[in-house]
Amino acid sequence: MSLRVLLVDDQPLIRVGFSAILTSQEDIEVVGEACDGQEALELAAALAPDVVCMDVQMPRLDGIEVTRRLLAAGSRAAVLVLTTFDTDEALFAALSAGASGFLLKSAGPEELIQAVRVLGRGDALLDPLVTRKVLARTAGASALAGETTPPSPAPAGDAAAPAPGSPARERDAATSSPGAPGAVAGTAARPGEDASRAGLTTRETEVLTAMARGLSNAEIARELVVGRATVKTHVSNVLQKTGARDRVHAVIWAFEHGHSGT
Repeated sequence: MSLRVLLVDDQPLIRVGFSAILTSQEDIEVVGEACDGQEALELAAALAPDVVCMDVQMPRLDGIEVTRRLLAAGSRAAVLVLTTFDTDEALFAALSAGASGFLLKSAGPEELIQAVRVLGRGDALLDPLVTRKVLARTAGASALAGETTPPSPAPAGDAAAPAPGSPARERDAATSSPGAPGAVAGTAARPGEDASRAGLTTRETEVLTAMARGLSNAEIARELVVGRATVKTHVSNVLQKTGARDRVHAVIWAFEHGHSGT
């Protein structure tokens, strides 16, 4: 089944170029193109894409506001923000709005194709340099909060892990991401809050900490000596319990709550 992609950009030549790149792949279908933010909202509601490739600066509504409204409306589409601006402001605004990926327009065709596939299967995508920026700001905000806010005691004991669900994508298990916007904006939760506050088991906390260290599912499986399917179930449970939209926002949550593994 092909990934359904909506292209959103006010420059026709860019839309044509992206469309040519993506439609060259058998597993990707461009189902629509929008030239401004308002049209993007209308087409997203009508076409139910899996991935939205979103420009930032556009007429009527910018890409950040469109992303925010899509998620508020309950859209399951993963938003890949594409921009010419390699600035912290654009990055953190996109993540705060709920975007699952951030890619510069200077990226090559293969990078664009890979990004769409990654988001389409429910993962998040950030360049390693971008990820370091996110975690550095989040960790810094948490440290600052720790200077003035005392830790909160956590309930004892682990909550029982729920039976594994079968969502089409791990992201679908999440409802909202209360930790992510605060972290991106620089407002951290109390560092003393324990993972058990979210109902995470000991094993799920270990998986979350490994995610925060940048380990893939395969690497986590090797480190914890469990199967990949087991890790995937734990990751899905972590997303659901923390309210994180995807792995990136789960990692931000981990840094906010002192589970970065550092």
